[in-house]
Amino acid sequence: MKVLAIDQGTTGTKAFTLDESGTLSRVAGFEHKPYYPQAGWVEHDAEELLSHVSACVDAAARVDAIGIDNQGETIVAWDSETGKPCTYAIVWQDDRTKDVTEKLKADGAEELTLARAGLPLDPYFSASKMRWIIDNVDEAKSLLKQKRLRLATSDALFLDRLTGTFATDVTTASRTSLMSLDTMQWDDELLSLFGVPRECLPEIRSTTGPFGEHRGIPITASLVDQQAALFGHGCAAEGDAKITFGTGAFALAVAGNNRPPKNEAGLVATVAWKQGTAPAAFALDGAVYSAASAINWARSLGLFSNYDEIDFFAAPSALSRGIVFVPALSGLACPHWDRNASGLWIGLGLDTTKQDMMQALLEGIALRAAEVMETMAASLPLRDVISIDGGLANNSYFTQFLANALNRTVTVASSTELTAMGTARMAMAGFGVSSLPPLPKPARVYRPLAPISKELHGRFGEAISRAKGWK
Repeated sequence: MKVLAIDQGTTGTKAFTLDESGTLSRVAGFEHKPYYPQAGWVEHDAEELLSHVSACVDAAARVDAIGIDNQGETIVAWDSETGKPCTYAIVWQDDRTKDVTEKLKADGAEELTLARAGLPLDPYFSASKMRWIIDNVDEAKSLLKQKRLRLATSDALFLDRLTGTFATDVTTASRTSLMSLDTMQWDDELLSLFGVPRECLPEIRSTTGPFGEHRGIPITASLVDQQAALFGHGCAAEGDAKITFGTGAFALAVAGNNRPPKNEAGLVATVAWKQGTAPAAFALDGAVYSAASAINWARSLGLFSNYDEIDFFAAPSALSRGIVFVPALSGLACPHWDRNASGLWIGLGLDTTKQDMMQALLEGIALRAAEVMETMAASLPLRDVISIDGGLANNSYFTQFLANALNRTVTVASSTELTAMGTARMAMAGFGVSSLPPLPKPARVYRPLAPISKELHGRFGEAISRAKGWK
């Protein structure tokens, strides 16, 4: 038994095979070009993404099934007859619709989106981006009149072009602000709120297929990358949680088969997965928009050159010395949902060094992640161990500081490709494998050595308030 996992992420597309022994082997990888046509706008060439997905299949030897994970909230519009996209994909990071969501919020519409979709009003989610395309792309308007417009998250384009199946799965649909968490179907009131026609949207299916065949190989799983990572971490019981530190930091905690209650604290209720006809598993979700993207930004400014320069700091924590960084470079996500917030350093002086600034930057990302987890813990009892992955998990200083900030044990997965691992395991489950291969044990364990005091957490909270007040 061997399956192919295609991990179609924000910065690139990677492919791995997983066999019944649990061996995950990389077979291909491609980077794609991001486009920034205006400040705050982020786009990808959907045809380039699709070509990379297809190339991943080409690179793999014969496999029994395929699983694909996707970026989540990134959307595409295309012609149902030709399959050709009529605009570039609008990426989850894009904030061009923040004025729209802020107006809806001012009008009191967030009560509806929280109650039905479990999501706050924010351009991060797909619905307002879908409406933007209808209002601003002439070809989309023409296709809509001809009843040929398909408007959906990127996974639906991949499935449509690869197999002829116009479908999405419940995890991805749950990120649009258009699906009811109660019915697992498109919701009429939400569709009306955002002005998205039902006939343009794909069918919603379970996370495990069938999603059709590509070159005779069944696609048996399709899901959001963060839910795939949750599954890859081995999180299954209520309270299990993981944080993936990629472009942003994405925390998910399993909430079981009962839908999480509407949370006024800024958390997101979402679908973890739905395997076949079994009941859906839900999760609480919290995002930090800037994690590795903040590191890369600082590197581009010349604050460091090599990553080993920021793996160890001789000085006490920057936070304890009054130097604080808020990583709000694209605004603040959970639990604030403030796109107008700005990134900032506080406490700089003539004696501040580049090392000090980088130490504060790493701590700021960890403290934002801890803020998200603290918010989750108020609604869902979390286990004492949090599993993490992603590039920042390789930074010893960051990971130890995170354990201190969480006051929980942090385990670093031995595999750096848990998103692909989760996708592959889900594809196996969709193929009908009853006993999945074992997951590898954690590579490293960090226990809280010097938990961050309430006073210092409060200092970071004050900095967050300043970031939100800086318009």
